[in-house]
Amino acid sequence: MLKLKVITLFPDLIKSYLQDALIAKAIGQSLMSVDLINLRDFSDNPYKSVDDTPFGGGDGMLIRADILEKALLSLRNTSIKQHVIYFTPQGQLLDQPMVETYSRSEENEEIILICGRYAGIDQRFIEQYVNQEISIGNYVLSGGELPALVLIEAVSRFIPGVLGKLQSAQEDSLQNNLLEAPQYTKPQVWNGQKVPDVLLSGHHQKISEWKKEMALKITAQKRPDLLKDSKK
Repeated sequence: MLKLKVITLFPDLIKSYLQDALIAKAIGQSLMSVDLINLRDFSDNPYKSVDDTPFGGGDGMLIRADILEKALLSLRNTSIKQHVIYFTPQGQLLDQPMVETYSRSEENEEIILICGRYAGIDQRFIEQYVNQEISIGNYVLSGGELPALVLIEAVSRFIPGVLGKLQSAQEDSLQNNLLEAPQYTKPQVWNGQKVPDVLLSGHHQKISEWKKEMALKITAQKRPDLLKDSKK
């Protein structure tokens, strides 16, 4: 079972989304677990604040390293492998191969997700405890809760038993650096447009070849950068 633990100031933001049918199914069937840890529980001041002004000046507030450390150490388990991820625009861009790696519980027995807020977190905590910094795009959000949910849902799709067929995840866009081939359903003719004849042929090999050809064509048109990356 894949185990994830999320350290956040807003656990309810994540909790409500975990009731989504796909993720709720995975959790209900013990295919994965997601534990939420409220960072404020580790604050020792009456107002339960976890941030302070940055040394040297600057806009915003920073989450304190000592409070984050208390939260993280409460989860420490030396008997298993733990991988600590912090979400930040400075991190490595999350992609499909990375997601698939995280889904294999034998590689990461437990994943701990750190959700930042305000202007970020104390750099000393990152240097001492964070194994990997991850970004979900070249833009800035108010916190790490949305990136955490993105990772949780993306990872869940690769866990056997979550989707109807694991093949569904393996055929998604971005697998093997290719976008997915076009898909069609009934009616066969809609607004004068017909479904490609090959998809109605029942010839599985020809259909497979058509999908591969279209995947390459569409990727070249819409995301040529993916093809360049695959050649590196």
